[in-house]
Amino acid sequence: MFDVLVGQAVDKVYAGKVLTQCGVIRPYGPVTLATMGITMKNFGLGFAGGFGTLAVRSPKKIGLIDELGELTWGDLDERSTRLANALAALGVSEGDSVAVLCRNHRYFVETSTALSKLGADILYLNTAFAAPQLGEVCARERPVAVVYDAEFGDLIDRSGIQVRRIVAWDVGVRDTAGEHPVIEDLIVGGSTQKRPAPSRMSRPVILTSGTTGTPKGAPRGEAGIDAAVALLSKIPLRANWTCHIAAPLFHTWGWAHLNLSMLLGTTMVLRRKFDPADCVETLQKHHCDSLVVIPVMLQRILALPEEKRRGDFSRLKVVAASGSALPGDLATNWMNAFGENLYNIYGSTEVAWATIAQPADLRAAPGTAGKPPRNTIVKLYDELGNPARNGDAGRIFVGNSMLFEGYTGDGGNKAMLDGLMSSGDVGRFDAAGYLFVEGRDDEMIVSGGENVFPKEIEDCLSRHELVAEAAAIGVDDEEFGKRLRAFVVVTGDVSEDELKAFVRENLARFKVPREIVFLDELPRNATGKILKRDLMKL
Repeated sequence: MFDVLVGQAVDKVYAGKVLTQCGVIRPYGPVTLATMGITMKNFGLGFAGGFGTLAVRSPKKIGLIDELGELTWGDLDERSTRLANALAALGVSEGDSVAVLCRNHRYFVETSTALSKLGADILYLNTAFAAPQLGEVCARERPVAVVYDAEFGDLIDRSGIQVRRIVAWDVGVRDTAGEHPVIEDLIVGGSTQKRPAPSRMSRPVILTSGTTGTPKGAPRGEAGIDAAVALLSKIPLRANWTCHIAAPLFHTWGWAHLNLSMLLGTTMVLRRKFDPADCVETLQKHHCDSLVVIPVMLQRILALPEEKRRGDFSRLKVVAASGSALPGDLATNWMNAFGENLYNIYGSTEVAWATIAQPADLRAAPGTAGKPPRNTIVKLYDELGNPARNGDAGRIFVGNSMLFEGYTGDGGNKAMLDGLMSSGDVGRFDAAGYLFVEGRDDEMIVSGGENVFPKEIEDCLSRHELVAEAAAIGVDDEEFGKRLRAFVVVTGDVSEDELKAFVRENLARFKVPREIVFLDELPRNATGKILKRDLMKL
């Protein structure tokens, strides 16, 4: 018992040190401090409480910048209160679930905050959904309403869902006959009367990527301080920075930085769609200190002509990437072009972040997923559930304070061992303690009696100077059981035989793809993950 108490005390001291270094802990006047305390007591650490405290302590500071302009923290708080009252008048109640199908803009943030003030659950939908996926998810989750950008009106029509519809972004795109309420109109007409504290806290539900089937719902509790400290212990984000969150807000990684913005008072710069040239321009125009991305965004920025990515990036101190593996030499190429600012975060919707690689780690061990941050345990187990031997590959299991509560509906849960949750991947630790992720535990193929993970082949092909993107899968083979088929997007004239020879020069013979297919682009979802189920159909 004594050891537990000592450990808790040490953790609190460490958390205080990290939060002080980041600028979160600092002096406030007694009135401001008391009002902040009341706000958090009433609304917790979710969006209502988090953005509410920012409105108390810095009401005139710019909190959000999008294509429509700027909003202060005070603006965001008042507008979300107006929206909460308007949604309540439309029948949205505490405990209801409301789906959000929006790109990165103010209405995503305001809707999330308004629902948090109502104590309603928030179901974040993927903007790349096909109509059947959308219909299946909503049938399972049963939202009472959907807030969506007008561009997705036809998608909702085809999905067959029958719920109240509320339009978010309709600038330049009008919804069908203007028959549905529009968020901006609701805000303008909504009451500024402060909302009473709900008896239950809002529960965000983030969907898994669904690369192998219908996405599952992963509910998240309020973002605790432990989760932030774990991230901030490895990534030097600071209070009052300006951050361009390019990763989708509906995805775990973008959503995490939406939460961090509440803690750090970060000015969020949002764009509805990612364009590499626009991203570079946005970083310089708004003097961004940090950038939040998925790895494919880095690839597309590096693919720009050199003249389109020139500029002064000395202020860009953190580029935080997560959502999929960094292929080939992407980390090294990025830092050679933009400086020592890249942080690679490995995790999943279910376990949040498991390991973090800092710039020095990526230089010392290219391709690494890094090491576990504070209060995080990562262990490897073999197929029988025994701890993997040192240096051997094993299934990755994670323990931290951010593990999800179990899938919604009848989705079950992730595998557990010794109190740790499976990430769904296989990896190995090197002698220095760096984790290397070899691929999904269900992607390994056995070809001619040899175990092969497609990621190794993908990384090898990506290192060829004329290969922009690569993916590999296992397909049935009468002779070998399975054989490797690779898919590439190239930037110049290179043949299949030349690429096979390149792989043969760098990897074992049995890892050379039997065939290589050339594509104009790889199929990806909105979070940048390659849709291998689509490749299986080619």
